[in-house]
Amino acid sequence: MNEPTTRPWTRPHDWAEVVIGVVVALSPLWMTTDNTAMWTLVVLGALVALDGLASLAMPGMVYGEGIQIVLGALLFISPWVMGYSDLMGASWTAWIGGVLTVVAGAAAMPIAQATHKTAGQH
Repeated sequence: MNEPTTRPWTRPHDWAEVVIGVVVALSPLWMTTDNTAMWTLVVLGALVALDGLASLAMPGMVYGEGIQIVLGALLFISPWVMGYSDLMGASWTAWIGGVLTVVAGAAAMPIAQATHKTAGQH
C-alpha cells in the first residue's frame, strides 16, 4: 500500500501549497507594498509554505490540511483586516494566494484522511 499519495514528499497538493506560500512570501520583492502588507504577505506565505512542507513530510497529518484552509482564509481576508486593500498588487496576491491555498488544502484533505486511516495513526 505504498501509493505515491501515501509516501512522504510525493503529494502534488502539498507541493502546490509550498509553491503558493513561497510566491506569496516573496511577492513584496516585485510589487509595491507598505510595511503592513509586506509583513502580512511574508508571514502568512511562510506559514503556508512551512505547513505544506510538514504535510509533505507526514502525509497522514490530517490537521495540517485544516491549518492550510484556515491560513488560506486568513490570507484572503488580510487586505481588508490589515488595511492594505488599496494596494492592488498586494491585495490580488493575497486574494489569489488565499483561494488557491484553500482549494489545495481542501483537495488534499480526503487524501490525508485516507493516508491517516491506512497508516493506522490515531
